[in-house]
Amino acid sequence: DAFAHHPELRSLILNPDGSAMRSFDPHLIAAARPELGLSAFLTPPHEREAARQQALKRVDGDLWVFAYGSLMWDPAFRFVELRRARVASHARRFILKDSFGARGTRERPGLQAALDEGRGCDGLVFRIKASDVAAETEILWRREMAGPAYVPSFVTADTVSGPVAALAFVAAPMSPAIVRDIPRDLQVRYIATGAGFFGSSLDYLTNIAAHFTALGIEDGEVESLLRETVAFK
Repeated sequence: DAFAHHPELRSLILNPDGSAMRSFDPHLIAAARPELGLSAFLTPPHEREAARQQALKRVDGDLWVFAYGSLMWDPAFRFVELRRARVASHARRFILKDSFGARGTRERPGLQAALDEGRGCDGLVFRIKASDVAAETEILWRREMAGPAYVPSFVTADTVSGPVAALAFVAAPMSPAIVRDIPRDLQVRYIATGAGFFGSSLDYLTNIAAHFTALGIEDGEVESLLRETVAFK
């Protein structure tokens, strides 16, 4: 049972086989919605695949993936185990400005989280069995590495069963989508008003808060940002 450690999350995580993200292809969306300007942002498929192959050179056997945002409720890849986890070397920061249609547009940008250097980040780790790593990471890469926002990295994730080396998607140092100095009022406005083909930025933040409630995790940044955004609405 993949949910043996956390049966309370069974109803909060979408079955991968029912996830639309399994067939997600950003290039198809860019072709169908040219007004979004998405094609200029996307990483060419051959470059994305080369980055995946490079990262997988470090994998020998099962693969753990650290989830700190939408992967927590809609991983889309098939997994055989999940655990609550904490990465001490990084923090969840709401610095990923979305203006290409996912959870915001150029007229009304949205905001999502990115993993950046900091004092710790709570989330989940999912274990993909060795025989599924090749196929499932292809799905994962199309989603997380669609553009230059993230860098695939391996981090130490602490769990109740001990530390694991986990793949994580970390904020890229020079990405134009990463706005590290974004002021609080814009964070709140972007989350309150941003929406796109993945849903709203507020739904994104609310889902993170719901998972933390189920896990008994207190995260002052998530809680205060949600309060301020709801008040703004």
